[in-house]
Amino acid sequence: MNIRPAWVRPLAWLAAAFALGVIVFGAFVRLSNAGLSCPDWPTCYGRITWPTHHAAIAAADAAFPQRPVAVHLAWREQVHRFIAGTLGVLVLLLALGATWRQRPARRMVIAAAVAAAAGVWLYLDGEHVLSSVPAAIAIALPLLAAWRLQREAPWKVLTATLGLIIFQAMLGMWTVTLLLKPAIVTSHLLGGMSTLALLAYAALRLSGVSARGARVRRLLPWAVLGLLLLAGQIFLGGWTSTNYAALACGTDFPRCAGSWWPAMDFHQGFVLWRDIGVNYEGGILDEAARAAIQMAHRIGALVVFTYGLWLALRAARAGLKKQGAVLAVLLCAQVLLGIGNVVLGLPLDVATAHNAGAALLLFAMVWLLASVQRPPASREY
Repeated sequence: MNIRPAWVRPLAWLAAAFALGVIVFGAFVRLSNAGLSCPDWPTCYGRITWPTHHAAIAAADAAFPQRPVAVHLAWREQVHRFIAGTLGVLVLLLALGATWRQRPARRMVIAAAVAAAAGVWLYLDGEHVLSSVPAAIAIALPLLAAWRLQREAPWKVLTATLGLIIFQAMLGMWTVTLLLKPAIVTSHLLGGMSTLALLAYAALRLSGVSARGARVRRLLPWAVLGLLLLAGQIFLGGWTSTNYAALACGTDFPRCAGSWWPAMDFHQGFVLWRDIGVNYEGGILDEAARAAIQMAHRIGALVVFTYGLWLALRAARAGLKKQGAVLAVLLCAQVLLGIGNVVLGLPLDVATAHNAGAALLLFAMVWLLASVQRPPASREY
């Protein structure tokens, strides 16, 4: 039997909290137009921190003439990287804790950390193409370790999350190097949300959250469907943000630019992969394409809100009153924040809170999912 280290469960909760912080601060960075405020990666104008003194700023402006230093923005991007890096360390510790008593899996986790470090070193040395080889190895090894790990699902999840967090780092790099390409930025957002979901799921299961009775377990397929619908809506929200379509309808709600069904171009609005080398800051789509994205997000919100309230009511009736109440309250709050984004003209605090609301909704749905699953087969956690 594998006995869990006593520190794994509290560390899993801490890592989940950090993941939430990374998501919220990342939204703040993106919504304040600071996503390209550091034109290089992982440094910022070649520095570990960011230029602050006049001489350093002058040198940075000379080295990166296409992106003059904006100190009030640069610190946001680099602090976000520091927080994300701290989360990466926490996930590495969790993966080590999950695999420590199984030598082959543990060695793969350690090798993944070494390969990730080698990839960053090669990238900083200018070997951008070559650096992708150790990076790919670093992503694959934790997934292989999780697959081979002879433990319950939460331990496998903690191990696999290391591969996801390394991939997240690469998406962060591509966000900068590909100039806020919507597909990359949206994938980066989805990766952050996925990291939160996996860490929260592992923490909940390690804390003993599970179904107690057949009536509760019958909710499992409905909870899975709710999670999938929410994931789709989070994608639509990310796509709306990264294509700068939040105000495509102006400040009009529930109509869009004075019409219930405005001119829309769904084909152009949902081209997932566009040209490389284009600066996507501010968006490149026309009004019809952005309106299509905004309206798709609104329709998706209506679907998720309706289904989520129904699921919350069913959960409460099955005995999961706390989970149902939290889900219902968060759904209502999220809808109000979404409407506030439009009618108030996308204020930074409301827009950031809307992103935080999506993350909290995801946690609530994962909590519900964990609560309708069977107890663990073994007594190792």
